Amino acid sequence: MSEPLADSIELRGDGLVLRPYRPEDSHALAAAARESAGSVGDWLPWCRTDYSEAEAGAWIMHCDEGWRSGEHFAFAAFDAITAQFLGSAGLNQRNRPHNFMNLGYWVRASRQGNAVAVPAVRLVAAFGFGQVGLTRIEIVTALNNRASRRVAEKSGAAFEAVARNRIVDRGNAVDAALYALVPAPQ
Repeated sequence: MSEPLADSIELRGDGLVLRPYRPEDSHALAAAARESAGSVGDWLPWCRTDYSEAEAGAWIMHCDEGWRSGEHFAFAAFDAITAQFLGSAGLNQRNRPHNFMNLGYWVRASRQGNAVAVPAVRLVAAFGFGQVGLTRIEIVTALNNRASRRVAEKSGAAFEAVARNRIVDRGNAVDAALYALVPAPQ
């Protein structure tokens, strides 16, 4: 299967539009990250009150390279009506020998609890199974990140394990909840 091309991808559903990041998204990304430092920053150390447009621009360039290499598929999420930047969801950490990837997500503080993360996860998972051809998608979250765990569960991911020392948070290995999605049987 050939890799999806960023320019040709747009995911729509449940009032959301997800598409690959573009250079002009750097301002909205930086503003959302700064706004969300108090909630998302607990789990994503890059999400800080001083997150700059230059950092956002560098991230967007990294995402573009990820699309070209087929190793990382990051989507910017927008409200389908207002076009407000809502956050992000994407596939990363590709394991080609075993045909799976990790699915990560975050929602800006002002839109948390507004039915953004679950539909975004479902759209990205459908993309992963349908267009990338994955046979497994994992969601790995810090054990005590209750909000992220609820999103995984509401998205239909099955809880599989508590993985000891699975992720590193600010230099410390911490336990993680491991969830998985697999494509529906055909």
